[in-house]
Amino acid sequence: MNIEFVLRFVGGILAAIGSFQVFSNVIDFPKSTYLEFWLVYAICSATFGIGYMLTPYVTTRPFFWLRHRIYHATASEVLAAGIGLAFGLLVGALLAFPLSFLPGNLGRALPVVSSVALAYLGVVTMLTHKRAILEGIGIGGRKLEGNSGIEGRKVLVDTSAIIDGRIADVGRTGFIGGTLVVPRFVLEELQHIADSSDVARRNRGRRGLEVLNRLQRDTECAVEVLDIDVDNAVGVDAKLVRLAQTLSCPIITNDYNLNHVAQIQGVEVLNVNVLANALRPAVIPGEDLSIRIVQEGKERDQGLGYLEDGTMVVVENGRQYLDRTVDVTVTKALQTAAGLMIFARAKAIGNGARP
Repeated sequence: MNIEFVLRFVGGILAAIGSFQVFSNVIDFPKSTYLEFWLVYAICSATFGIGYMLTPYVTTRPFFWLRHRIYHATASEVLAAGIGLAFGLLVGALLAFPLSFLPGNLGRALPVVSSVALAYLGVVTMLTHKRAILEGIGIGGRKLEGNSGIEGRKVLVDTSAIIDGRIADVGRTGFIGGTLVVPRFVLEELQHIADSSDVARRNRGRRGLEVLNRLQRDTECAVEVLDIDVDNAVGVDAKLVRLAQTLSCPIITNDYNLNHVAQIQGVEVLNVNVLANALRPAVIPGEDLSIRIVQEGKERDQGLGYLEDGTMVVVENGRQYLDRTVDVTVTKALQTAAGLMIFARAKAIGNGARP
């Protein structure tokens, strides 16, 4: 049986009993009328329903929220929250004695209320100004913050980035500087693709699983498979965006649609294609290159070649050098949505053409 259902039922029963106790102090049930009896019954039933609906919001929901925040908190945040809590409770204890002399219920309630409020304010104040406060008391807040920021940084990985495979090479260099988090639903999607009846799709899925094994085995960054699901989200992309918002972390993806949807919702996106384009060597007009012409261009006398990183080079008067390596001079470089495209002109005939 679901624990939340049990808690809801118990909460509803306790709320109904409390409501009945209140009416028992007001109404003399042995002498009550038929209308009064049914009125009390209706109110107790309504109280049971309210208790049934609200119990998770004062029991399980706060518990799981607090557990989630503690699990994803950095070392400096835990230290700051602990110091703030201790300081708030200390001030609350000092105020409890004079407040207890207040008459009636104020003397009993205010010490507790003030302790809780001061504890909350202490935690919030420390988390807000943790760096300055920790440095002021000599604990080394900046160092703690720097270390925890690197070690505690998490980056969600999308299925497309895993299947692409280049993330394993990037991870081996150590540039990611954090923990790659693969949610369980992303792993399940990879397994589903690997079990597909379509050959091409099945090969892509198996490649993704091999890349994931390589990430866990060979890279410099840690890889964590997060056994978590996201409620009220349909599809892997929607779950990734919702999870990234919850964890306040970026997403690594090559998916064009996910890239834009995540950015619209304020989620940071790390696109491997953008990284690859940024790392391509700069080529300026007038620079000389050696290009092997591998196919004809669309225009007359054009030839096409490629740099080692895959950048297309359109060579004017290059068709006559098909399947040969020729020296060319760069005339123009254009950055398009598909990547960098270089235009060049072949040097004079007999000047540098090689088989």
